Amino acid sequence: MGYLMRTADAILKERLEAFGAILIEGPKWCGKTTTAEQVAKSVIKLQDPDMRDEYLAAAATKPSLLLKGETPRLIDEWQDAPVLWDAVRTMVDNRSVTGQFILTGSNAVDKKKIHHSGTGRISKLDMLPMSLWESGESNGKISLMELFNNPNLDIDGIESDLSVEELVFSACRGGWPATVNIKSDKAKLLVARNYVKTVCSEDICRVDGVSRDELLTRMILRAYARNISTLSKKSTLIADVAASGEVSCTEPTFDDYVGALRKLFVICDLDAWCPAIRSKTAIRTGPKRAFVDPSIAVAALGLTPEALLNQLKTFGFFFEQICIRDFKSYTLDFEPHIGHYRDRYGLEADLVLHLGDGRYALIECKLGSSEIEEGASHLVELKRLIREYNKKEKQVPLREPDLMIVVTGGMMAYTRPDGVKIIPLACFKD
Repeated sequence: MGYLMRTADAILKERLEAFGAILIEGPKWCGKTTTAEQVAKSVIKLQDPDMRDEYLAAAATKPSLLLKGETPRLIDEWQDAPVLWDAVRTMVDNRSVTGQFILTGSNAVDKKKIHHSGTGRISKLDMLPMSLWESGESNGKISLMELFNNPNLDIDGIESDLSVEELVFSACRGGWPATVNIKSDKAKLLVARNYVKTVCSEDICRVDGVSRDELLTRMILRAYARNISTLSKKSTLIADVAASGEVSCTEPTFDDYVGALRKLFVICDLDAWCPAIRSKTAIRTGPKRAFVDPSIAVAALGLTPEALLNQLKTFGFFFEQICIRDFKSYTLDFEPHIGHYRDRYGLEADLVLHLGDGRYALIECKLGSSEIEEGASHLVELKRLIREYNKKEKQVPLREPDLMIVVTGGMMAYTRPDGVKIIPLACFKD
């Protein structure tokens, strides 16, 4: 199978027309380099074992040597030589031409190692593992952005082509492009397991040169996996790590490891959305625990598709992780922010998807049809509270949600009389 189109493709081409350089960041194995290679005219890979020492020596003495080549020039894993950031910025200024460089990196760089922000010269583009639309599992009959632009769009009767069994397998396999050319389903599942193993044994130390324990890393990932899609406190996660009896973990150590996992784009917690419709003490402000891809949690726990099919209530938490990944992918070019809402009265929205222009959607992720009514009622109540607040607050009213969506693992899309849209996840595209 050839290259599968990504939501980042068109965005990358547009950015190259507007900026001198593009930085593509995201987790290892999510397809950054392959996507960049579709438009690059020359490539340099800093982790090439045959050339690595020579490249790093050149970067230390005269970094501009590494920038010579036909443009756009791809510099893969540029973070191995952070000085290249300032070299790229300077070259962009000197040439005053757009579309010069593409930088790719799988871990965040300490900002102390670069002297200039690159504002106006280097545009940042985040990439994620493949969404269901990118992997060909969503039929893409409903565009998320078209819904935002036309909330009255007729979606009634549109059906998903993905069964629950296939959805469970997709969560376990993950959105890793490396699985595309693998024929055996059993072999496809090994990619996520190997990803977790590599993170624990190698990447956790390489990310910043700090020696860290492989077993403790694995236990922290496992604790996170047990608590995904929840607002579990840090103390709960630390206690979960200690409960294994294999390792001990202090709060500073936990913070250090989690910080490294964030730099590797493995962990990506969701912040709370805190509108003024309740008192500050009523709204839960803790982060919702999340991974960049559900397969990381599955692999960390050693679960299988067969096990999850027998635990569909548990799979509901993994289902929410697929929704987070996919909605981020479908809104890459709209400066999205995904948060969550929950208060002590039991009112919640699993996801609150904000676009950069101020529009937002309240979203509940409900795997089964039996949960749709509860999810829809939460969204309607949230909208009612916002309207009630606006009647009292005339000077700074809150924007009402542009969309209310219950995302399901079911088969059919429709719009309820109260305006809530019920849509199978495998019907979405960007």
